[in-house]
Amino acid sequence: MDEKGRIGESVRMIYQPYHIYTERTDPTKNMARFYAMEISRSLFGEPCLIRRWGRIGASGQSIVHHFENEHDAVVLFLDLARHKKSRGYVPRSA
Repeated sequence: MDEKGRIGESVRMIYQPYHIYTERTDPTKNMARFYAMEISRSLFGEPCLIRRWGRIGASGQSIVHHFENEHDAVVLFLDLARHKKSRGYVPRSA
């Protein structure tokens, strides 16, 4: 499926939804953290990885990474997800 972007240009849609919400809690250390990521398209049709993190219940911080192709966004998404899992973050429903 393609959709039209700027005049005469074809913009590829993201084939599979990439989003994850994880938490890491440890009451003995008063730790209650969340980490969320998703891949979407920018207003200009470029793939972007949006990361949000912070204390559970707070708005936290965020950063947006822009890419030229979806593959690079997916590679970073999977690397970060693997790293967070190794640090004790557990997937939860948002």
